Amino acid sequence: MTEAGTTPDPAPEEAEAAPAMQGVRVIEAALATLPLSPGVYRMLDAKGDALYVGKARALKKRVVAYTQVGRLPERLRRMVHETRSLEVITTASEAEALLLEANLIKKLRPRYNIVLRDDKSYPWLVLTEDHPYPQITKHRGERRKGASYWGPFASAWAVNQTLTALQRVFLLRSCRDTVFDSRDRPCLLFQIRRCSAPCVDRISKEDYAELVRDAKQFLSGETPSIQRTLAREMEEAAERLEFERAAAIRDRIRGLTHVQGRDRINMEGIGDADVVALHQLAGQTCVQVFFFRGGRNNGNRPYFLSKGEQGPEEVIGAFLGQLYDDLPPPPLVLLSHEPAERALIAEALSIKAGRKVELHRPQRGDKRSAVEHAETNAREALERRMAEGTAQQTLLQGVATLFDLPAMPERIEVYDNSHIQGAHAYGVMVAAGPSGFLKQAYRKFSIRGPVKPGDDFGMMREVFERRFGRALKEDPERESGTWPDLVLIDGGLGQLNAAREIMAELGAHDIPLVAVAKGPDRDAGREWFHRAGHDPFQLPPRDPVLYYLQRLRDEAHRFAITTHRAGRSKALTTSELDEIPGVGSALKRKLLNHFGSARGVRNAALEDLENAPGIGPAVARKIHEHFHPGAG
Repeated sequence: MTEAGTTPDPAPEEAEAAPAMQGVRVIEAALATLPLSPGVYRMLDAKGDALYVGKARALKKRVVAYTQVGRLPERLRRMVHETRSLEVITTASEAEALLLEANLIKKLRPRYNIVLRDDKSYPWLVLTEDHPYPQITKHRGERRKGASYWGPFASAWAVNQTLTALQRVFLLRSCRDTVFDSRDRPCLLFQIRRCSAPCVDRISKEDYAELVRDAKQFLSGETPSIQRTLAREMEEAAERLEFERAAAIRDRIRGLTHVQGRDRINMEGIGDADVVALHQLAGQTCVQVFFFRGGRNNGNRPYFLSKGEQGPEEVIGAFLGQLYDDLPPPPLVLLSHEPAERALIAEALSIKAGRKVELHRPQRGDKRSAVEHAETNAREALERRMAEGTAQQTLLQGVATLFDLPAMPERIEVYDNSHIQGAHAYGVMVAAGPSGFLKQAYRKFSIRGPVKPGDDFGMMREVFERRFGRALKEDPERESGTWPDLVLIDGGLGQLNAAREIMAELGAHDIPLVAVAKGPDRDAGREWFHRAGHDPFQLPPRDPVLYYLQRLRDEAHRFAITTHRAGRSKALTTSELDEIPGVGSALKRKLLNHFGSARGVRNAALEDLENAPGIGPAVARKIHEHFHPGAG
């Protein structure tokens, strides 16, 4: 019996489901208008942020399952509890829905999905075929017309190794077009036999085109035929007593042999394929991917996924969709685990690639050995990451104790700047947390305002106003995880007081600030730490926390210097003429040769421009109008 006016205790299953009832009502209301067609659904929280993205063969049948809270795993029960609205996008097929789901997960990073946290782009080799003498170089970012691409490569190191080998074997130029057009004698690469010096006509256009064809064959996996051709040419040169040419061809053959023999994994008969292997430990997942293109190993990259209770079959299926969201799938993908919905994933990747893509879990032979090798790499990478994470947490606990923080900092930001007498001024921010340096969070700030020599306070003000002004605008509630728990600045008490003043003006005065001043004679290990309301202090020279703080400071300094150098180099190699539409490298060279400098071109009269060799009236008017708009 129960007393009047009271509610009887709910059954355990009902009590467990009760917190999710508001989310269930939202989903039930949406069910009335959901179609039975394929598509993608998004669960949104009260702020409109995506909690979960899923795909379905029939949206209505799939989404209704979320109203049965008692049958859901804990992760999805929490998701339903937070759901306040639901959005859907219909597609023509379930395979298209799978591709859209992977795209939205990578874009929105929903809290309850398996998320591939990898912001690094993939390097490629590019051959610029819109030039009489094509350039071979590495490339990241958007592709453009008039060029051929090979890849992806797992890292810059892997693509640099291949680029060096291509230079040694095929002697293709790697310099920019502007450098190529301005050469009047061979560069060092020609002297060390890594370029054929087409810039100064040391090779004919026809012979260079033959080298380009050979390089394409090599990148397409036709290495044996190239090697046989080179061997024949070497023998013919020796018979004609052209020993210097024969020696040069011999060096190219050696370079080709070196490239063939340097792979740790050798899979006979494999052209283009990826090897994907997964290892799970203590709720964490690492996936290793080896990229094979043209039968060669283009390197490997580890991917660490967000935590979750999902099994390897579900994880590897979700991973494949996100991996190939911005990569062209190869014809063959070798797997360590059979993914859930393998046939559907293969169909979706085939649609994306425009040809058949096979997902295969090998059981024996070279392919199985390659998968086992990748599995070993995944296990070792995850063990290293967990060991490093434990050590990192110990250091962060030490930082929290040292600076009286309420908890271990999840994000530390370090600021530095670099300039030369106020010129090419940059401020930078690096970030670190329990997983180490957060490279994707690094930021460069090209200083916009005028900077007087030595005005570090002015630079710091601009950087802080831009960094925290934007954060206050985009995330005033500080819920995105991008606000720092501690800010370190390079400097002493003056920099600390200036930073505190700026942060107080911005309304971010509660973020702990610490200034790290260099010790006497700039000796590492004798730094002074300045905090508001505390006397400056030093740490014992062998304190592990001191080493950690030095690493943070040094990383910020390194990033500031490299950013400044890159900006200065760009300024040295750019010209006012680069901004004129339709003026390419050849025309720019003619203008500079005739007028002596970009300033001379800018000050030239229209008649002088028209009379310059190789310019012409129409181009002359365009150049004059660029520097003197409205002059008529």
